Amino acid sequence: MGLAELSNVLWREREVLELLLFKLEEEQLVLSSGRTRWLAHATREVEVVLDQVRAAELERAVHVEAVAAEVGVDGGAGLRQLAEAVPSPWDEVLGAHRDAFLVLTTEISATAAANRDVLASGRRALDEAMASLGDVGPGQPVVPVQTYGPRGGRRSGATDPAGQRPRLVDEAL
Repeated sequence: MGLAELSNVLWREREVLELLLFKLEEEQLVLSSGRTRWLAHATREVEVVLDQVRAAELERAVHVEAVAAEVGVDGGAGLRQLAEAVPSPWDEVLGAHRDAFLVLTTEISATAAANRDVLASGRRALDEAMASLGDVGPGQPVVPVQTYGPRGGRRSGATDPAGQRPRLVDEAL
């Protein structure tokens, strides 16, 4: 395993990381559009790409270990140490890969954090909306309001157990 093969492995890993960033941004678009119907699909696609990232990281680790042994660098060396130990032009190639990884991981982290924030604020809004329907705290199920009996007639005192009047909930919630 040489430096050219390591560079090819690094290119493939960069492509997978770019795909992960794309899938995270796609998930963000689904979240921001409010069309949550596709959220499960978008999240599943992110998880599939994360599996590909793990495989690419493992392949990179194997190749870095082999090249490190070839050039006499410690087996746990990163791309910076490896770039410092290899001849030109490979030092620049490995340095460029390292810089690209830093940019990609920063963008991926920021996008993932933004997605988590949107999901958390959506969850809070849902909890608040559900709580406004009665004496229900965040995370607690809403007690169904039964206003009609089994034969279709009104039940006497058509209120929920907390004494609240029945409410109509818009489907947009």
